[in-house]
Amino acid sequence: MSLEAKINEDLKTAMKAKDEVALRGIRAIKSAITLAKTDGSGQEVDEAREVQILQKLVKSRQESLEIYLKNDREALAVIEQEEIEVIKKYLPAMLEGAELEAIIQQIVLETGATSAKDMGKVMGAANKALAGKAEGRAISEIVKRLLS
Repeated sequence: MSLEAKINEDLKTAMKAKDEVALRGIRAIKSAITLAKTDGSGQEVDEAREVQILQKLVKSRQESLEIYLKNDREALAVIEQEEIEVIKKYLPAMLEGAELEAIIQQIVLETGATSAKDMGKVMGAANKALAGKAEGRAISEIVKRLLS
C-alpha cells in the first residue's frame, strides 16, 4: 500500500474516531504530498520523495517547537509535539548507533577513503545510501570520527 493510500485510510479512521490530533497531522501530510504533486516541477512523487517530504514536515515542526518552548508558549508547543508524533509514524525507522556506524564503515571501505580530505566523497555516498534512513547530522559526525 502506498503512503498516499495509507494516509487516506488513516484519515477516514481518524475522522470516524473524531481524533483531532491525528487529523491535524494526517491532513498536513496529505496537503504536502498534494502540493508536491502539483508544484509544476515534473518530479514524480515516489517513495523516496515521500520520505523527504515527511522529514521536512517533522523538521519544520521541531524548529517551531523549539521556538515555542524558548518563548514559553506551552499550548503551541504541545500542538507541534503532537503533530511530530503523528508524522513520525509514517517515516521508516531511523538507523542509529552501532548499526549506522557499521554501514558508514562499509561505505568508507568501498570508497577507499583514508583521511578527512575524502570526507566529501564518503558523505556523498553515505547520503545516497542512507537517504531517509538516518539524519544527515548523525552521518556527518560518524564520518568525521572515522576519518580523523
